[in-house]
Amino acid sequence: MSRFCIGLDLGQAQDYTAIAVVERVQEGGVWHCHLRHIERFPLGTSYPAIVERVTAMTKAEPFARNVVLVVDKTGVGAPVVDMFEGVGVRLEAVTITGGDTVTREADGYRVPKRDLVSVLQVLLQSERLKIAAGLSLTKMLQAELLNFKVKINIQTAHDSYGAWREGEHDDIVIAAALACWWVEHQARPVPEAVARLFHNASFFSTGRF
Repeated sequence: MSRFCIGLDLGQAQDYTAIAVVERVQEGGVWHCHLRHIERFPLGTSYPAIVERVTAMTKAEPFARNVVLVVDKTGVGAPVVDMFEGVGVRLEAVTITGGDTVTREADGYRVPKRDLVSVLQVLLQSERLKIAAGLSLTKMLQAELLNFKVKINIQTAHDSYGAWREGEHDDIVIAAALACWWVEHQARPVPEAVARLFHNASFFSTGRF
């Protein structure tokens, strides 16, 4: 199991693309996620440029041979995944769904958004998510967490998660969630019961930075 995980949330034309680097650290027999780096690409950054930047990161120390890239394959992600595979980057592709169950398929994982959200919530509330001091986008991450809401369709009873105000972004929080989910998934899969605990009005509650 790799020591580092890079979560990559790919934005479409008018959306930001973000990466989050999480280090897996064992403390007292318990796995913790240390958020070491957050980066948001300027709007309009081409996918080849993103692939080049992230590929360079995976080959540099301390990540070389000790990192896995977890890419959001939803929407525009599939051709970008192909680009990474073309240059030999080790990755896991995740398609974010509105379903109930994590499934492993030939082209990657299908992960309900509720699972990504609940992993962050559990890590924050158990104080197992540590954020490195001095990260320039920490306040942006906090803002995205505060804006993250649960929406329940009263006709289908299905829940969805996203920024509740038009114009808000969730790229950084999704990038962090992808990396943290992978660390938790590899160390100890999150029970479905845990994923259902957070059908509340606000995602960010008692977690502390």
